[in-house]
Amino acid sequence: MALHIVQSPEWGKFKSSYGTPAVRVGEVQYTIHKIPFTSIYYAYCPKVDPLRIDWEPLKASLSENSCIAINFDVPNIIKGSQQESAATAVLSDKCIPAPRETFASSNIILDLTSTDEELLSNMHKKHRYNLGLAQRKGVTVRTGETEEDFDAFYTLLKDTSVRQKYYIHPRIYYKKLWDMLHPVGIVHMLTAYYEEKVLASWMLFIYDNVVYYPYGGSSEEHKNLFASTLVAWETIKLGKEKECHTFDMWGAAKNPEDESDTWHGFTSFKLKFGGKFVDYIGSYDWVLNKPLYDTFNFAQDVRWKILKTLR
Repeated sequence: MALHIVQSPEWGKFKSSYGTPAVRVGEVQYTIHKIPFTSIYYAYCPKVDPLRIDWEPLKASLSENSCIAINFDVPNIIKGSQQESAATAVLSDKCIPAPRETFASSNIILDLTSTDEELLSNMHKKHRYNLGLAQRKGVTVRTGETEEDFDAFYTLLKDTSVRQKYYIHPRIYYKKLWDMLHPVGIVHMLTAYYEEKVLASWMLFIYDNVVYYPYGGSSEEHKNLFASTLVAWETIKLGKEKECHTFDMWGAAKNPEDESDTWHGFTSFKLKFGGKFVDYIGSYDWVLNKPLYDTFNFAQDVRWKILKTLR
């Protein structure tokens, strides 16, 4: 199992630089978050491999940082994999099921070890047609390198988030990601143009032979040119060029057949590239101070209810 990008030392440096302290204990990385109006913290540890956890040093580190609990958010173990039973047993022995998840618990994974011809043949025929259409109509994809490229990406990301009603980080978050991790070859950007108009732009991660698609946006203009389909294909080609064996599409709806799910559209888009739909094992909390943990979770429930009413 590849080390997930958000468990990498480079990601930890980025988070700490952004103002969210990251702590590394052996092969496990977590961030610490102050609970408002208190002097205590909770720890957040997404996409961990539970079989890499060294529990005693981790407990000492959490205590040193005044953490009441650590949330192992959507561990990086796929249901039905060889690691599932061992990982679940380890977590069940130490932890309790978490009341909520932040990371997507479902995903689409594409095997990049096939040839380009095989990948194209496994693609949905509609995507193959749309891909060819974009190429014939003159849509081109360029690698982002400049400040102007970043600005074009963020503008589309922000516009798309407003249009589709989802939250994004402030601009400085993505800019710091770009400034810190692009020079070391982890963060990449691909942008589609038609007659010099920006139609789609994706920010990608490449780490430990996996290419990830976490952030992207598209224009409402010239939607019939299917620029995002071409960007996805160029992402696949970039991943293969960089010797990646897997394209991790970051997240999907829990039920890809549920058309009422707000994630249905982009889940269907991702699936048409021929990838495998997967579910991850559940999230767990390791509680160090139960009374404070229970109080914190009550406050979190209220907070999420308020956020949902504002969406």
